[in-house]
Amino acid sequence: MARAFLFVLDSFGVGGAPDAAKYNDEGSNTLGHIAQFCASGAADRQGLRDGPLKLPNMSSLGLLHIARMASGEFPAGMAVPERVFGLHGAATEVSRGKDTPSGHWEIAGAPVMFDWGYFPNEDDAFPKDLIEEICEEAKLPGILGNCHASGTDIIQRHGVEHIRSGKPIFYTSTDSVFQVAAHENHFGLQRLLDLSQIVRKRLDALNIGRVIARPFVGETPATFERTGNRRDFSVPPAQDTLLDRLIAAERKVLAVGKVGDIFAHRGVSQVMKANGNNALMDRTLEAIDQAADGDLVFTNFVDFDMLYGHRRDVAGYAAALEEFDRRLPEVHARMKPGDLLVMTADHGCDPTWRGTDHTRERVPVMALGPGIRARDIGIRQTYADIGETIAAHLRIPAGKYGRSFL
Repeated sequence: MARAFLFVLDSFGVGGAPDAAKYNDEGSNTLGHIAQFCASGAADRQGLRDGPLKLPNMSSLGLLHIARMASGEFPAGMAVPERVFGLHGAATEVSRGKDTPSGHWEIAGAPVMFDWGYFPNEDDAFPKDLIEEICEEAKLPGILGNCHASGTDIIQRHGVEHIRSGKPIFYTSTDSVFQVAAHENHFGLQRLLDLSQIVRKRLDALNIGRVIARPFVGETPATFERTGNRRDFSVPPAQDTLLDRLIAAERKVLAVGKVGDIFAHRGVSQVMKANGNNALMDRTLEAIDQAADGDLVFTNFVDFDMLYGHRRDVAGYAAALEEFDRRLPEVHARMKPGDLLVMTADHGCDPTWRGTDHTRERVPVMALGPGIRARDIGIRQTYADIGETIAAHLRIPAGKYGRSFL
């Protein structure tokens, strides 16, 4: 029997989504625009990094060919390898929305074919009666924010008043999400998590996908910093996923990072948390060492999205990709005959794009393993093909959506 490792490089899109215009994202291309920025020398002139984007390991697995397949051209300045060693293609999202749950659930074989609820971008984001109910149940003196905002910006704007008044910071984005920021020490981490669960109960009727608890530390706007104790409180998937099928087949799912939260901890055997991509890679390597035949290690590398995509930090995104690429040989060294590694993304978050939100893009699909024949698998019509490939590899029953590309 085999093992499978599924890595989601959160927000690492490759452009070319056929319905991007519907989301006002036509022309967005996370990889392409990062490469273009690096090749232009803009980062060099700012003293942020040096030279073109260098991703030799992912490039050898077909990343640059995927980019050309998805959006029509090789990324600027990047060295195209003479030979590709991985099974490679791009995947088009069919789910509605361009958010984290939709992307992950579709990868796991459960596309989101319904419309999420969203909060308005004008005036107050949250209804007055909803806020009053939350404040009464949680015994809050009031709230701050109540708007669409970037998480780091709103903490800098309201953090001092939050510490002084004890009022938590409520905000949202174009995703189906309600975010709650509070100081880990002055407000209390457990109190923040309890408050987020109160909010979660109130939002089911509005069909809001996630409530995110955003703890931070520091005493001034210059020192405020979000911590690794973030928690996502998601609605559970509307139908069974690859994870549920694995548990039903008495396999283990080792969820690294925020994967457990995304699936409302359904279909998860063990949760392994860490703060930062490098720490997440360390925990992933631990999980691979622990995984038995038939198990899945499922990791979300969140920094690409949270620290660089949303903050529109192009040079930071580039450096994070290069660091991730350098560590891939550590994964390869741990792979045994019969193992399968699949790397993909859940949506885009083009750091050169307008605003601070996700972008509708195709995502890369790179797969390798001892005995896996390198080949072009083309553009897949749904992310669900990824989950079905893993299901077929681990020899569990197929789901309703997608088909294996093995």
